[in-house]
Amino acid sequence: MARTYEVRTYGCQMNVHDSERLTGLLEDAGYVAVPADEQADVVVFNTCAVRENADNKLYGNLSHLAPVKAANPGMQIAVGGCLAQKDRSTITSKAPYVDVVFGTHNIGSLPVLLERARVMEEAQVEILESLEVFPSTLPTKRDSAYAAWVSVSVGCNNTCTFCIVPSLRGKEKDRRPGEILAEVEALVAEGVSEITLLGQNVNAYGVEFGDRQAFSKLLRACGEIEGLERVRFTSPHPAEFTDDVIEAMAETHNVMPQLHMPLQSGSDKVLKDMRRSYRQAKFLGIIERVRAAMPDAAITTDIIVGFPGETEEDFQATLDVVREARFSSAFTFQYSKRPGTPAATLPDQISPEVVRDRYDRLVALVNEVAWEENKLLVGRQVELMVAEGQGRKDAATNRLSGRGPDNRLVHFTPPAGVEVRPGDMVTVEITYAAPHHLNADGDVIEVRRTRSGDAWQARTSAPAPAGVGLGMPTIGVPAPLPDAPACR
Repeated sequence: MARTYEVRTYGCQMNVHDSERLTGLLEDAGYVAVPADEQADVVVFNTCAVRENADNKLYGNLSHLAPVKAANPGMQIAVGGCLAQKDRSTITSKAPYVDVVFGTHNIGSLPVLLERARVMEEAQVEILESLEVFPSTLPTKRDSAYAAWVSVSVGCNNTCTFCIVPSLRGKEKDRRPGEILAEVEALVAEGVSEITLLGQNVNAYGVEFGDRQAFSKLLRACGEIEGLERVRFTSPHPAEFTDDVIEAMAETHNVMPQLHMPLQSGSDKVLKDMRRSYRQAKFLGIIERVRAAMPDAAITTDIIVGFPGETEEDFQATLDVVREARFSSAFTFQYSKRPGTPAATLPDQISPEVVRDRYDRLVALVNEVAWEENKLLVGRQVELMVAEGQGRKDAATNRLSGRGPDNRLVHFTPPAGVEVRPGDMVTVEITYAAPHHLNADGDVIEVRRTRSGDAWQARTSAPAPAGVGLGMPTIGVPAPLPDAPACR
């Protein structure tokens, strides 16, 4: 019988994308996904080194599997991702029952390392210092039939003092535009209608081959691909965000009016200490130009509070930017030390009590602004791409969810007796606004069946009951993840 596998993913969208490659590699090697409520023969942890206490969480999860493996000698455990790249052989010393440790630069080695560990009956640790094969050349198993990540680059050339990603992912390495567009065209041929261009610093794309307008050209080229309805990207960096990208967004019909622009802090002093190569005025200038070109654009962000040396005045500067920028949502974080980052050794570390107080005030303001922005949409008609999965509370009411062009989440009830499939498009009128979602409680105005809906139906191998979607996927689709913004 084929051996079964499970991939457990932590962290940012890049890890989610890597996990799609890992599942593709395992299935290409003959493994099959473990059925629900069964123990897998191979458990793979795709780890993150950015989250607070990431190592404690990993070792806690590994310890839970130790007795399971002891009772099942043929079981294997593999650890990959950023924490594996950082801790290397430490993992096998702390958890000697781990069979394979692999890094961010050699995810393609996993099947070989598993087989080698099984035959040799000893742990295999392989950490490469640089990328040998671009991950997008590897087999992939996507969880969504209609939406896909497309990586344009890996690595990052910035040196932010709070971030360990560049040392784990390496310097930026760009794919050639032809390779990216070929992948997008192949995905569209399979039924995908929404793609998210992915990079650690996506708008710096082209630096490796010397074209500073490569990213805007890529966006425009995506606009020429027939059948591609929606294009998104994440995450850009304010320092390299140029007007040609804004123009390409505004002028390319299928590039969505949505922008994730990490702020981190509104204080020029803190931004300097973070080694962020922009200041408040530049950030707000970008927002102003985006809104001038795309008045309905939804702008989201990342914010850290309590960075070492942050004063109350610095924090107020962050609140001022939130009020002026009018973010539709924000990933908010309390600063905590990350071993291996310059910020961990900075003086004037802020007490947890002060950090928590500032965090609570920030979240309250972010929610207030987001709610006010969402209320402006009440009464508008919006075309949604129907999403996979439905909330537990909505199962009895048959309510479904979808994403608008600006990526806002909208709940709606499909028409009675009408088949609405994930990937199909519905037009609704917004009737209610909450800070984090919208409702469309009236009649659905239009249902448009799509090739993506056909692809979803073909994948499920059975007709979709009227208004019923799949359960949420285990490793996500290109939509905002509640705890996993890009590592920017």
